[in-house]
Amino acid sequence: MGVGLRGDAHVLLEGLQAARIVGILRAADDEAAVHAAIASVQGGLQALEIAFTTPNAAQVIAALRQRFPDSVLLGAGTVMNPKDAQAALEAGAEFLVSPHFSKSVLEVALETGIPYLPGVLTPTEVVSALELGVHAVKLFPIGSSGGVSYLQDLLGPLPSLRAFVTGGINPPDAPGYLRQGALAVGLGSKLFPVTAVRNLDGAVITSATQLALREALP
Repeated sequence: MGVGLRGDAHVLLEGLQAARIVGILRAADDEAAVHAAIASVQGGLQALEIAFTTPNAAQVIAALRQRFPDSVLLGAGTVMNPKDAQAALEAGAEFLVSPHFSKSVLEVALETGIPYLPGVLTPTEVVSALELGVHAVKLFPIGSSGGVSYLQDLLGPLPSLRAFVTGGINPPDAPGYLRQGALAVGLGSKLFPVTAVRNLDGAVITSATQLALREALP
């Protein structure tokens, strides 16, 4: 969905919630990223976040959108500025994620109707983002910040919060987050072993994805 075509943030967030697990992919080059992403989808993954630390990340998203026009929810991660946001949306990204809150990235997202999930952690950061029009947030880094217990504490005063949780989560931890009310759970290296991504070893990535999903979604 390119810039100029309005999306429906709520529908797209429902897609994330239905997928439950989002694969967060970083690679040293675009070929490795595309290869790894395809292998993970073959392993059952339904949602992918392509980090913009990957070279030519927008081209990676475009290639995957062409390969999977409707069957995979594709997003862009580590989106640090409006230029990256525009490039991601033009390539077909359906959601934007960053490790921080960026008002300028939010403006791009609101203009196009695509959800932007900024990285926040404290109640003040969460509420400040919501007041500016964010529909959902990325709680990061959740694993080293109290994990499921912290999510539970945060949802006490903010029961309607839609939180994508990432950072230091292992597949067996995912059910606890989902039961507690997380929108979705982000997993990285357990789906995408670094050596396998670098060596274009699709069979290893597919197998790792299958195992991780069995543990995350028992």
